[in-house]
This record gives sequence, C-alpha cells and structure tokens, in this order.
Amino acid sequence: MTGFLRLGVNIDHVATVRNARGAGYPDPVRAALLAAEAGADGITAHLREDRRHITDDDIARLAAELTIPLNLEMAATDEMLAIALRHRPHAACIVPEKREEVTTEGGLDAAGQFARLEPLVGQLRDAGIRVSLFIEPDARQIDAAIRLGAPVVELHTGRYAELDGEARTEELRRLSDAAALAAKNGIEVHAGHGLTFDNVGPIAAIPQVRELNIGHFLIGEALFVGLDDAVRRMRDAMDVARG
Repeated sequence: MTGFLRLGVNIDHVATVRNARGAGYPDPVRAALLAAEAGADGITAHLREDRRHITDDDIARLAAELTIPLNLEMAATDEMLAIALRHRPHAACIVPEKREEVTTEGGLDAAGQFARLEPLVGQLRDAGIRVSLFIEPDARQIDAAIRLGAPVVELHTGRYAELDGEARTEELRRLSDAAALAAKNGIEVHAGHGLTFDNVGPIAAIPQVRELNIGHFLIGEALFVGLDDAVRRMRDAMDVARG
C-alpha cells in the first residue's frame, strides 16, 4: 500500500502561548487557517479537561471556519463525548489524559478500557464522526481497535522520537509491524508524537501510514521561520520520504 500521505497540523501550542498572558492572541484559529493555506490536509486540536490550551470557543470556531477536516483529540469522558456530538468534527481521536502530565504520555489502553470505550466509540460512529484510537504499536491494542470497530488507529511515535541507534531501529520495526497488522485488518493507520524534520522520514516511509499528525515541533519552528515555511518544509520532507 502506497500513496499520498496526509499532514495534520496540531495547533494546541498556539493556544498555549495565548493563554500564558490571558490575551486574545496569538489566535489558534488563525494559525489553523494559515496551516491550511500552506498545505495542511487537516487540523488537530486537543480539548483537555483542564482547558490548558485549546478552549471550547476554539473548537466552536474551528468547526465553523475550517474548510479542511478537524480532528478533535479527546479523553474518553462523558463531557468530551457531549462536546464532540455537539460540534460534529470530521474525526475524534481518543487519547489518554492525566492532569499532571505535560503532554500525552504513551498510548491509550484500548484493551484494558474496552468496556468504557465500546459505547463511546459506538455513539461517535453513529453520529458520523470518524473514530481514531491513539495507541502504542502493539498487537493487543490493535486487536482491541478491531473489536471496537474503530476505523482508524494513530500509532504513538513518541518512544521512537526519543530513542537512537539500535533502540530506535527496533521501535521503528514495531511501528512498521503494527501498521501492517492494522492495515491488513482494514484499519487506516495514522502516526504522530515527537516528529521533526530530522526524524519524520522513516515514519513517513512506512507504506501503510496514511496520515501524520504533528504539532509542537511545527509551532516551535514557526517562531523562527513562520508557520507557512514550517508546514511546507514538513510537507516536502514527508513527500521525499514517501518517494
């Protein structure tokens, strides 16, 4: 399986900068629109329980103003389910969430939380929202995604991004094997977390991966070169790796 690889741009940390001063700027919705102009295929935003960056108003505005798909990252809670059902984003990616974490740490335990996830996935699916599960590259988690009827999994690449040498090679093999297993069972494969210009190539080259979601690095790079340039350069790096 080969073909075009989509880029989803996560704009959470534009909101982080805004919220540091409690001002109305920089505006994450403006960033989303600029990313779309630069070639992003979708926009990702994580509405956390503590609203540390993206807010409810941001989600409402993104849903109203975007002309490319909105991917809402959300915890498996009744509150977030209600918000997703109200705004009907193109996709909802269910992620683990802990108040004390700096960023999402590891993948969702879809196997261990199967009973909690099953009705939630069903309600999202019935509302026409494409469900994605953010999981580790592990056969047990992929099996849970299959049984839950999730059409998409997003493989957590954070461990890959932190490793080097033989350890990184081994983690890349795990990601490749997981992508192949998911695709073989009819699940679309996405990947993300910790990806940069320097490490995106091997992930982008995995033929079963259809979309990468990248945020923190692109927003950081935008401070130096502008968001347009950062998105275009990532798009180019992905295309080169895809061959």
